[in-house]
Amino acid sequence: MTEATEPEAPAPDQPPPEPAAALVKTHLRYGWIALLAFVTLGIALESLHAFKSAAYLGVGQETRRLMWTLSHAHGVGLSLVHIAYAATLHLRFTHVTRPLRLASRMLTWSTGLVPGGFFLGGVVTYGGDPGVGAFLVPVGAGLLWIALAIVAHQIMTTPSAADRA
Repeated sequence: MTEATEPEAPAPDQPPPEPAAALVKTHLRYGWIALLAFVTLGIALESLHAFKSAAYLGVGQETRRLMWTLSHAHGVGLSLVHIAYAATLHLRFTHVTRPLRLASRMLTWSTGLVPGGFFLGGVVTYGGDPGVGAFLVPVGAGLLWIALAIVAHQIMTTPSAADRA
């Protein structure tokens, strides 16, 4: 019979590793609440479409419509990434490492910056160009890319609980 091994003791100058359960709960909560918010945005956009809102469907509003549609779609997608991150933490890691904590923060920031940038870019448009809020999108996309790279690296290099048993 094999016994699960405890994580290695941290160096004296580092805090003890944090159990993954707290971060799992945080990302599940954030993911489901964000999913609710972005689905609600999608319903609001469909309502604007159904009521033939000139501010949404009028001539010259193509940029606004595109930006707000991108905000909704990216928000829904990133909400699902939070839920997937929580599942990955739960299934793969017993303790949260410093890189996983950093990835968590970057994922959270990207979930605000990418859809928020698209939405703000559609609030005020300049002809066929989005507003200055669109400059938030590449910042959020960069944070998302780094977060995903960190998680992928951690999965490839950190032994799972099953591997240690």
